Amino acid sequence: MPTVAELQQIASQVRRDIIRMVHGSASGHPGGSLGCTDLLTALFFEVLDHQPNPFDMDAKNQDLFLLSNGHISPAYYSILARSGYFPVSELATFRKINSRLQGHPAVMEGLPGIRVASGSLGQGLSIANGAAQAKKLNNDPKQVYCLMGDGELDEGQVWEAVTYAGAKKVDNLIAIVDYNKKQIDGSTDDVMPLGDLNAKFKAFGFQVLEMNGNDMEDVLKTLGNAKSETGKGTPVVILMHTEMGMGVDFMMGTHKWHGVAPDDEQTEKALAQLEETLGDY
Repeated sequence: MPTVAELQQIASQVRRDIIRMVHGSASGHPGGSLGCTDLLTALFFEVLDHQPNPFDMDAKNQDLFLLSNGHISPAYYSILARSGYFPVSELATFRKINSRLQGHPAVMEGLPGIRVASGSLGQGLSIANGAAQAKKLNNDPKQVYCLMGDGELDEGQVWEAVTYAGAKKVDNLIAIVDYNKKQIDGSTDDVMPLGDLNAKFKAFGFQVLEMNGNDMEDVLKTLGNAKSETGKGTPVVILMHTEMGMGVDFMMGTHKWHGVAPDDEQTEKALAQLEETLGDY
């Protein structure tokens, strides 16, 4: 069982991977990836009951994680590699020709850890509903986790899935919203105000938790609380407050790094702020 300090060290290395991957391909989405790093680190290195090898596409008797906001693939790929799903060296192929590490996760490449194609926003929670109900039908006691972006909540399909989960009492589902209040065109308040998300999810029958997604202790505590609320007749959602670009000072506080790759000088500056803890690929 890793300590909080050890998880923070893993997260630092993952952030280095993100910067190097996006720079290496001159394309990708560093902002949200950096913001979600602490959550993904906590999930895959502490919270989830999962088995990287051999990889089971059906995740039988394992917790299942589904990434809906697929553009944060740099963080997801780094986490998968660092937790043993495929060689860390493969991160160097991110967004390259014939790579299994496409810009958005895809299943046809056969990359271990990827169970659904994602990146066309709004679909993940619907898939998670189906996966969670399949587990119930198969008497599988494990949970299904689904990460979404807050800008993704502009998609109507999300709210259809929210309605369904509440109505059908999908209580082995833990939804997580990356609530950084920024999307590709600006702040969520400017693009499409989300209103009171806590009240909205409660109105649909969800148990609502909130956490600081960039505080490892709070992340671990809240994920534990979320798991304890499963099986009680209501789905669970965590509103995860994060900072886009977390860990790199010039990327924080702005939406402009949602989908922009750093140049050589910016990459060097970013890496100087992130401790190398596990060794660069």
